[in-house]
Amino acid sequence: MIIFGTKGYLRQLAVLTLVCGRCGNPAAHALRRRTTKFTLFFVPLFPVSTSYVTQCAFCGAEERIGRDQADRMLAEAPRVR
Repeated sequence: MIIFGTKGYLRQLAVLTLVCGRCGNPAAHALRRRTTKFTLFFVPLFPVSTSYVTQCAFCGAEERIGRDQADRMLAEAPRVR
């Protein structure tokens, strides 16, 4: 018997201050990467899909963005040490 499937991973990349497209408030937005990986016997082997989303901390609205836009946001984000 072979056991296989997929598992989702969510990683927060940055917290940015943006104007929300839904509520119009300047608020913190979490930039997150969602990755779905193929698993065999519960061991993640390789990524099947990757997407990027921002989520407003004020109203909770999520917006899907492309990888190039996420890379630009990360490059412009202030570094905290």
